[in-house]
Amino acid sequence: MSDNPDILAAGLAVCADQKPLLYAATKDNLEQVAALARDNSCPVAVKADNLEELAELTTKLEQSGVKDIIIDSGARTLRQAFEDQVIIRRVALDKKFRPLGYPTIILANEMTEEPMKEALIAATFVAKYGGIIVLSDFQGESLFPLLVLRLNIFTDPQRPLATTEGIYEIGGPDENAPVLVTSNFSLTYFIVSGEIENSRIPGYLLVKDTEGLSVMTSWAAGKFAADTIAPFIKKCGIADKVKHHKLI
Repeated sequence: MSDNPDILAAGLAVCADQKPLLYAATKDNLEQVAALARDNSCPVAVKADNLEELAELTTKLEQSGVKDIIIDSGARTLRQAFEDQVIIRRVALDKKFRPLGYPTIILANEMTEEPMKEALIAATFVAKYGGIIVLSDFQGESLFPLLVLRLNIFTDPQRPLATTEGIYEIGGPDENAPVLVTSNFSLTYFIVSGEIENSRIPGYLLVKDTEGLSVMTSWAAGKFAADTIAPFIKKCGIADKVKHHKLI
């Protein structure tokens, strides 16, 4: 990452075949960086001091033949960066303003020096329009929540989180291993499977389709009772895997 074309060229000499993102083209180096991007078929990030300047630079880049563009509004405070993201998306989608119709890059690592605040800033832009978010470090306690947040953006709120019905082998069970049955509510599945793993006793976990309802809710609705569990046990094929007929 540099605004010096010579440094970018030196980097390209090492990894041009991997098509890296060139960061960044500015009003002072636009022609040189555009030439590097064209010659090496690489995407380029454009950085400006405000949205008006950013629109001018993307227009010039596109006219020069560069099509793969990422935009950086230059804001380095949460409030201004958030405002810029909203404006960029609104004018691009509602007003069909092509010069700002590109993915954005957020440098969360330059907005704070505190890891916790950096994660919170990143979470803001996961939800609100950040295409690429740059972090100072990858720590599990901050990275995993961000990934879960990203995945859950596409979760249908009207569809329960459910696990696929079937037999789940935990810990390499044999024909004498215990057999447990539960509902297919995702949280229930992860709790029960986690307890089986922690017990260090291999077992079979049977997950019955209860339309994503928890155990008590599905029992109350008649979806997790003897008359529905029995046909599932016969259908799933667990009898071919164990010698006993004990069910937990």
